[in-house]
This record gives sequence, structure tokens and C-alpha cells, in this order.
Amino acid sequence: MLLTLPLYINNILRTYTSLYLLFTDLQDGQLIHGENFSLFAAMSALEIMDPKMDAGVEKCGYYSIEEAIENNVAPVPLSLNPTLDVQRVIDVIDHLFSCEATWYKGHTLAQTVFSCIYLLRIERTSSHALLHSYCRIMRATCNAVISVVSDSRTHEEEDLFTMAYGLPLKGEGDEKCLSILNSVEETISRQLRACKAQSLKKKQLEDIEPLQSNPDLEEGYCRALLCRLRFRKHYYLVLTSMKKPQGKGLELARKHVASCLSELTHITKSQEFLRALSYGFHQDDIQSSTTASGCRPIGFDASLNNRFSAPTPPRATHILSWKEAVSYFQKLLSDLDFVCSLNTDLVLDDVFCFIVQFQKPQPDLVARAHLQILLIQDGKLYGKEFFHDIISRELGLPELTKGKEHQKNEFIVQLGQLIINLLKILCANTAWQRRKLGKILQDWSVLSLQVHA
Repeated sequence: MLLTLPLYINNILRTYTSLYLLFTDLQDGQLIHGENFSLFAAMSALEIMDPKMDAGVEKCGYYSIEEAIENNVAPVPLSLNPTLDVQRVIDVIDHLFSCEATWYKGHTLAQTVFSCIYLLRIERTSSHALLHSYCRIMRATCNAVISVVSDSRTHEEEDLFTMAYGLPLKGEGDEKCLSILNSVEETISRQLRACKAQSLKKKQLEDIEPLQSNPDLEEGYCRALLCRLRFRKHYYLVLTSMKKPQGKGLELARKHVASCLSELTHITKSQEFLRALSYGFHQDDIQSSTTASGCRPIGFDASLNNRFSAPTPPRATHILSWKEAVSYFQKLLSDLDFVCSLNTDLVLDDVFCFIVQFQKPQPDLVARAHLQILLIQDGKLYGKEFFHDIISRELGLPELTKGKEHQKNEFIVQLGQLIINLLKILCANTAWQRRKLGKILQDWSVLSLQVHA
């Protein structure tokens, strides 16, 4: 090895020297065309230094999900010690929370939320009611988010967002995820009431099996779990309520948003309790940890999906910390609340003003997708009124010309389509707005010439 090393270094130096000489001779706009390297291959290549496509190699000792399970990476139950089992379930919930926020920021689903082996093999959790109910609603939430982003087609900004990579995103019984979660929530609520009754020296009327073996920690664990389960339930209801046609679910969605923000406050308060119970395990730095307790969660391996699905970039993704995830969801819920505040009786001019105000805090993809779906449904504003009817009213056309006649008017049809396109563009991110607005200006100029002709 020592004899071949200088030759190896020499070859590297020659390669870099050749590349340097080649690049110095290149002019602006010229490309290097290598043999067997087509334009398609060039467009499909990974972009070096892009944190979403080139996050750095991370080695993995397991070559399949089955191998990881055999090596007890994702045990069920999570521990033979009931107290430690509850703690680890909370860590899994918190890490999934951080993974979800990272996914919303544009990273792949395969390397964030579905880096969880419990989600990849959800049937294994059926004997663990708490973990199973959370995995079910987590998967249903992912489906709801992918659905709204795909329908709005805003996922063009982030091509990786809606790619499923063959992951088990749907399963039999997922439509009952709320009833399953409600059942678990009620059980834990009864246990919390029993803890309060015991602390007040009241007689316990019902025999309820505790979550874990330490009576002094029972109330703290019940509270930590309840706020997490309730947040997940209310967040799922926000997503489903906002998808109701013609904005009929907006008022209900705002109530669930308020509940989500309230539960986030309780989740944040539980951090002190959870960090005090490290059980001697290594704790990550509080600023970089992906769990409230600071402990590293079990049951996760992002690099397994590199082999599970070939299109996934063979890299490891940096997951947002738990604190960053909490802040992210607070802003997301605030943006969704602003969307829900939209009055569906507003005229078109006021709608444009609303979008401008909405875009000022730079909302992310999920909130913008919901706004676009709300504004444009089946080619109608709010799903109520066709755009050609709105245009004819704004132009002050006589009542006699309304109805089917103005639908045949080429100018009104083109103007209606341009307004739809403009609404979609204004719901995009800032970079895409600049790019798309530059293109649509030409269409507006052509229409303007037709008016003055």
C-alpha cells in the first residue's frame, strides 16, 4: 500500500491539472460532453452541496428492514421495563414529530418520517395499542398532506415532497385511525383521573392498569402522552376539515388549530419532566436533540430506505431538532389559521390583497397548498362561482349577455384562465413567483393588445 500511494496521489494531481486546463479554456455557455453521458443523465445527476440531495454519506450496518428487526433495532414492546417502555414510546413520537417537520421543509418522505421501522412494518405494533394508534394516524396524516399538495400541484417547487418510493403509505383500517386513537386517549385520561383522585386521597372507583410501574411518575407520563396524542388528533382534523369543499370546514378547522397550539404549549412544558428521567442513557445536546427527553430514539434508520427504494438519494438527511420542530409547527399552524380566516364572500380584488398579506411571513409549502385548493376548486372561486361569471360582473356586462353567451367569448375565457394562473402563481414561493410572473406578463400583454385592437 505504501508503494502504490505516491502513484495514486500522482494520478489524482494529473486529473485535477487536466480538469483545470480544460475549464480555463471553456467559454460562457459551453458544456463538457463526456462519452455515454447524455443530457438526460446530466439533468438526473445529484447536485453537489445541495443539503437535500447531497447531505453526506452515512454508513449503515443493516441491508434490509428484516435484518434490522432481527437485530432488535425496533423491539415490541420497546422495553421489558414498563417505565422505560413508556419513555421510549414518547421518544419515538417526538422523533417522528421532528421528522415530519423536516419532511415539510422539502426533504424526502423516505428519509424522514418513513425512516421509522415501526411505520414500515406497522402490523408488528398491533400488540402495542399506544404505539400502534400513533403510527396509524401518522400514516393517515402523511396521506392527507400528500393529497392536498399533489392536488394543488405546488409540489413542482419540491419534486421530492410527494414521491412515495413504494413506501407503505396506505393500509387497511387507516380510515379508523381516529377511533383507535380516541380509545387509547380515553384509557390514558382515565388513568390520569385516577392519579389525581389518589393524590387527593379519594377512593379509586375503577381498577385501571397503570402505564408503568412507578406511581410517582404516572401522572407526569400521562400528561406527556395525552398532549402528544391530542395534538396529533387535532392536527389531523385540521387537515381533513380544510379539505371540505367551498370552505365549509374553515370554522371547525380554526377551532382545531387553536387546540393544536394549546397542546403544543403542554408538549413544551413536558420537556423538563422528561429530561429529568434519562435513566442513565446518553443525552444529546438540548439544542440538537430530536426528542424532548434528549435520549436517542430506537426504531429508526434513515439509510435502510436507500436500498428499499432505488430512487431515494443514497444520503442521510439532517433532521430538525425537537425545539426547531416545535417552532416550525407553531408557525405552520399560525399560517393555516390565517388561511382559515379567509371570508369566502370576498370579491376578487380583496382575494388578491389577502394573498399578499398571507405571503408576507413566507409560509411553507403545506399552508400555501391549502390556500390554493381553497381558492380554486373545479375552476371556480371557492368552488362556488365560475371565473367567467366573476369577470363579466367586474366588466359590467349587461345581464342579457351573461349566461352561456359570454362563456363562448374567447377574450373572457382567456382572461379567466389568466386569473386562475395568477392565483396559482401568487400561492407559490417567492422564487417561483418571480420566474412564473415573468412568463405570464407576455400573456397579459397579448390580451391587452386584443382589448385595444
